[in-house]
Amino acid sequence: MRNTAPMFGRFKYGYVAPAVLLVAGLLYAPFVWTAYLSLTRYDGLEPPAFVGPANFAKLFQDEALLTSTRNTLIWVIGTMVLPVGLGLLVAVLSYDIKGGAWYRVPFMLPYALSGAGLAMVWSPILSHDGIANLLLGVDTAFLQDAPANTFAMLAVWTWQQLGVNTLLFVVGLQSIPKEPIEAARLDGAAGWRLFRHVIWPLMRPLTAVVVGLALVAGLKTFDIVWVLTQGGPGRNSETLAVTMYKETFVASDYGYGSAVAVMLTVVTGLASYLYLKRQVTAT
Repeated sequence: MRNTAPMFGRFKYGYVAPAVLLVAGLLYAPFVWTAYLSLTRYDGLEPPAFVGPANFAKLFQDEALLTSTRNTLIWVIGTMVLPVGLGLLVAVLSYDIKGGAWYRVPFMLPYALSGAGLAMVWSPILSHDGIANLLLGVDTAFLQDAPANTFAMLAVWTWQQLGVNTLLFVVGLQSIPKEPIEAARLDGAAGWRLFRHVIWPLMRPLTAVVVGLALVAGLKTFDIVWVLTQGGPGRNSETLAVTMYKETFVASDYGYGSAVAVMLTVVTGLASYLYLKRQVTAT
């Protein structure tokens, strides 16, 4: 049979070139264009006018951006604590009991909805004259007052993400070897002690992945906020992604909106890098 190894060695870059070009065209080229627009004043009609770092200097003087940064930080902390922590709790409590899979079904159903669809379901519930106020017998503006509106939307997000995090943790529990758990039980470990000293350390790699996904999701939160409040009232519930959208497509300030997009990309990349580096160091 003819030896084809030299041919593969000679044309090895040609085989991956289409995939590389596709990724570059769909991901890297738009980012480069956005980075260029961030250095210009551009309204989408006239040609871009180069202004240098003026848009980035404006970032540090924009009070609305400070508010969206605060809200984004709340989203990041909330998404790493609530859906992840509650998902782990549901997975552990329902894992080793008879019919546990059926107990997890109600938590899985909300994940079938998109973020926008989820927000449309909850909008009449959280409105001032909505179902939540009627059932609780209160008169609370869940989507009006900051930062309470951010916490309300975070609760909606938790309701959706709880199911998928539970599923991931169940998969992690199923992958744990039985021998260490049985040995710990023979030594008298049970309940919280068994979970803390045996199960939790064995699930740490999976937990790192789940928390990392939650970190990125919190930084780029957009759809739920946009459908429920559009960043309002005023601009008190905006996240960085919502600010980027409004500055670019609502205010038609493509230069400043691109600067916000570049900042958000850098923050997301840096946060992901530092988190992954810490996880590698810890292992």
